[in-house]
Amino acid sequence: MPNENPILSDTYPTPFHQIRAEHIGPAVRHALQVAEEEIGRIEERDGLATYENTLLALSLAVERVSRVVTVAYHLLSVRNSPELRNAVQEVEPEIGRFYAAIPLRPRLWERIREVAESGAVGLSPTHGRHLEKTVREFRRSGAELDEASKERVREIEAELTSLGTSFANNVLDATSAFTLRISDEAELAGLPESAIRAARRRAEAMGEEGWVFTLHAPSYTAFMRYGAHREHRRTLYEAYMNRASMGENDNGPLIERILELRQELASILGFDTYAELATEDTMAASADTARQFVERLERETRPYWEKEMDDLEAYARSSFGYDRLEPWDVAYAIEKISEERLGLRQEELRPYFELNRVQRGLFEIAGELFGVEIEERQTESVWHPSVRFYEVRREGRHIGSFFVDWFPRDDKRDGAWMNSFITGGPRPDGTFRPHLAVIAGNFNEPDEEGRALLTHREVQTIFHEFGHLLHQCLSEVDVPDLAGTRVSRDWVELPSQLMENWTWEKEALDRYAVHVETGEPIPEDLFRRLAASRVLFGAYAQMRQLSFATVDLALHERGEAKDAVAFAREVMARFAPDPSWADNDFVKAFTHIFSGGYSAGYYSYKWAEVLEADAFSRFRDAGIFDRKTGEALVEDILSRGDSRDPNEMFRAFMGRDPDPSALLRRELGGERVA
Repeated sequence: MPNENPILSDTYPTPFHQIRAEHIGPAVRHALQVAEEEIGRIEERDGLATYENTLLALSLAVERVSRVVTVAYHLLSVRNSPELRNAVQEVEPEIGRFYAAIPLRPRLWERIREVAESGAVGLSPTHGRHLEKTVREFRRSGAELDEASKERVREIEAELTSLGTSFANNVLDATSAFTLRISDEAELAGLPESAIRAARRRAEAMGEEGWVFTLHAPSYTAFMRYGAHREHRRTLYEAYMNRASMGENDNGPLIERILELRQELASILGFDTYAELATEDTMAASADTARQFVERLERETRPYWEKEMDDLEAYARSSFGYDRLEPWDVAYAIEKISEERLGLRQEELRPYFELNRVQRGLFEIAGELFGVEIEERQTESVWHPSVRFYEVRREGRHIGSFFVDWFPRDDKRDGAWMNSFITGGPRPDGTFRPHLAVIAGNFNEPDEEGRALLTHREVQTIFHEFGHLLHQCLSEVDVPDLAGTRVSRDWVELPSQLMENWTWEKEALDRYAVHVETGEPIPEDLFRRLAASRVLFGAYAQMRQLSFATVDLALHERGEAKDAVAFAREVMARFAPDPSWADNDFVKAFTHIFSGGYSAGYYSYKWAEVLEADAFSRFRDAGIFDRKTGEALVEDILSRGDSRDPNEMFRAFMGRDPDPSALLRRELGGERVA
């Protein structure tokens, strides 16, 4: 069986080209069976329970299941099909019950307590932290509940696993189902040639005349930013904000069921709300702290935001003759203001950001800062012909490899992400297991000459996801549970958001921002205008993120699930210049919190931004390519995973606690408003 199923293969990298839907069920069930047997041996082992024969053995047993499950869910993200869906849905309850049951096994909990009661004498700091976190996680997951409550926890976790996948599938289907067909060329006014060509190619692929626009990122964002046809912008906006809100794809019932189950789970485990349960093991440590953080940023940002919205309203009236500003006008108006005030049209930046050149520059920067060498490798083990594969080495050692998957497909989910297939690092036998991961996005496909030209925002996205990748591949933690990006949600975004800073510095841009035709670096004047755009309507962008964080926390602090969609609208109205702007079902496509692992944790993006804005000041002071500072980041943060308390890691790198004012100065263009 293992030799016949490619998911269970020890081949490196994972042979994705061989994996079919029929492999999913047998692979998952085999992995679950092997893990159950191993955990049974841990429970039945005679003699003294030790860290090695109990906690480390458990971590390695669970890791093998995680590898198989991760592959299955990855394929749903990049190669979705009815066959794959059915295969995953069949085993989802078993997966959910397996993970939920681990802390509920009495004999296993007894042996872990034995290790804890013997003390952490002789354990390394990493192993001591692993012991401490495991004990805490078992308790907060129900290890000390009665049997009836344990069984209910198992049932809830299994159902939540299945509901999360259904939620994501509905969003994908709703996103892929919508098309805007345009036959009159005049209705393309304002759109850049790259967007028009892509829409034409899309129509031709569908066997149609004219142009076709979709809700997928490159197509949607281009029309919302540049399309002069207001009614088409409205059509696209309303379709996007109301995805997964009708018919068999309606996520409304799923949301209420998910929230109901999460609250029930929290109550069983002794928490007042799910938000308290979700935030207990984060840097914030409580929902109250997370909420106060978001509210503080909102207070600081709101005066700037109100001024910006008044500015946009006045501009829309004077320049477009609109009676009032509507939400589908915002991106278009901001782009026009940017053109007028800064002389900057985002589209004029595209020729300077050719994808391959950007990647090479990124790899060079990573090499200079962190001592990594990245080279492309040929492999047939890919899930689509456009996917590429790279190897990462440091000090002559192969530390990891990764795939890149940058272009949209109808069977691929929206957005951008990093995911790890193999969490490597030092092993008990003294060997080093290379990491294996993927970074993915949805950018415009290459033109007829094979060149994919990016927006500056897309360049930021690449650097962001690569930051997650570095966090994974530079991990030197010998416990999978604490390795790489397996850290609290409000810490995990620090490396990714920190890397985005190298898309805003002229010295860095000169490494990769060169004109695709002339080879000339980005001109100083164009760079200055780009830099000025960072704070242009920065409060609007910040309030948008804070609105999502507020809705997320409010839903999970509410304590009930009834009328959740209407409640989300009420909360969102606080962040709109007019309540009508919140009159949509956006929450029905809020995958981050209902299927993406960020429930009661969306605030973490802003939390981490505070940290990274401050952390980058050390690079500014020393030089943005200072190798000593880069090595310090590796030593203090990137290599350590969750082996130390995040607050300690930040203090080790900066020599002090974080200063929130750094973010406010950067995003709002000035000192804080009282």
